[in-house]
Amino acid sequence: MESFKSTPHSIPCDATTIYSKLTDPSLIKQQIEAHADQLDAEARQHLDAVKFGQDSIAIQSPMGEVTLSLDHENSVEGERVVYTASSSPVPINMVVNLEPQDDGTTMSTAELQLKLPFFMRKMVEGQLVEGANRFGEMLARIPFDRL
Repeated sequence: MESFKSTPHSIPCDATTIYSKLTDPSLIKQQIEAHADQLDAEARQHLDAVKFGQDSIAIQSPMGEVTLSLDHENSVEGERVVYTASSSPVPINMVVNLEPQDDGTTMSTAELQLKLPFFMRKMVEGQLVEGANRFGEMLARIPFDRL
């Protein structure tokens, strides 16, 4: 699998709390709905393409709807949250790596893992790196301690 990682971001919350919130996407949905008026029009438009379930996230894409389900087997409490696509033309994992810091904060890195044919990789590599970075930035903005 090819891996596309975001730049690391510091989150002002402990890794265990972040893990518990990321493993329940419905909490993120509630937070987004409560603060939707603070988002710009482009962000709101992108959110219209996302549905949050109890342990899954469904995203409308040019390939159709892709559902990412929490991968309990590969997630590690306080260290890594993994979502795996259950219906996708190519295998996809969405991973959040968490690294606890001594001061109670957490360094996070978002990662997209895909199994792509070589010729496709070159065509979409830039978009995937940008997507991983946007995902990482979005995670850093979530007030996990208030969810």
